[in-house]
Amino acid sequence: MIEVVAGILRDTSGRVLLAQRPPRGPHGGLWEFPGGKREPGETASAALRRELREELGIEVEPGEPVWRVPWRYPHLAVALEAISVHRHAGAPRGLEGQALAWVDLDELHRWPMPAADVPIAAALRLPRGYAITPDPGLEAARLLADARALLARGVRLLQLRAKSLPAAALATVLDAVRPAVEAAGAEVLVNGPVGLALAEAHPWIGVHLTAADLARATARPLPRPRWVAASCHDAHEIARACAIGCDFVVVGPVLPTASHPGAATLGWAGLARLARDCAPPLFALGGVGPADLDHARARGAFGVAGIRAFADGAP
Repeated sequence: MIEVVAGILRDTSGRVLLAQRPPRGPHGGLWEFPGGKREPGETASAALRRELREELGIEVEPGEPVWRVPWRYPHLAVALEAISVHRHAGAPRGLEGQALAWVDLDELHRWPMPAADVPIAAALRLPRGYAITPDPGLEAARLLADARALLARGVRLLQLRAKSLPAAALATVLDAVRPAVEAAGAEVLVNGPVGLALAEAHPWIGVHLTAADLARATARPLPRPRWVAASCHDAHEIARACAIGCDFVVVGPVLPTASHPGAATLGWAGLARLARDCAPPLFALGGVGPADLDHARARGAFGVAGIRAFADGAP
């Protein structure tokens, strides 16, 4: 597997830099995050400095990792590690004749990219925490109150999980909570078949596929930039989510939970094994919360997801 680094450069407006590949050769004419191959024995940071100096004529100070994408193309396998550029000196120029473009995050889906770059584009739009509402049963008012409380706590990625609530009642909740969502600059996904049923009438929501939904799916149910996520428990389900173009996955349970005592868990080692070969950004779920973010990221996760931990603590 070839190790590749990519730099995430931002301008003062928050746009990110893309570079166009040569018209001939692999991925000809597609747009990618600038970077290149790591040399043997070279650290990711050193490779990024060298590649951006050679390609763009700038000196960079690498920041934190964004996400690492393992991907198998027909002609080779790569591991693409995207790293934020903390600061850079000089104006980027296409020293190899490549076109450059500064692109808003919400417009990245309009730029044709190599497949390995697409999960990086998703990761740049995602926060590190994914909050899930407690299932309200048939109490629509409870769901609305829980959603508003999580948004007030600073949650920016929220799943409405209401498996028993009729679609009409959930639609009313969506209409009522939308002003708070927009004021918070948050994104909302609705869990399961009811989310798919409501998506056409509510084009501002995404959908979160259950494992059963994922098994039945033959294609991505919503166009980008609307979010499509999936619950996964093993490598087979992760591969399925990747095949239909899910933007991110939630994997668990990692640790024991009060709601499912005695259930089998992945443990941190199991999470790390699944994360190693996962292309879409992966959120760890089950017995974890915001306080476990650093631990989860050290095991390869992008972020953490949860119910009680987000209701009781900071996002």
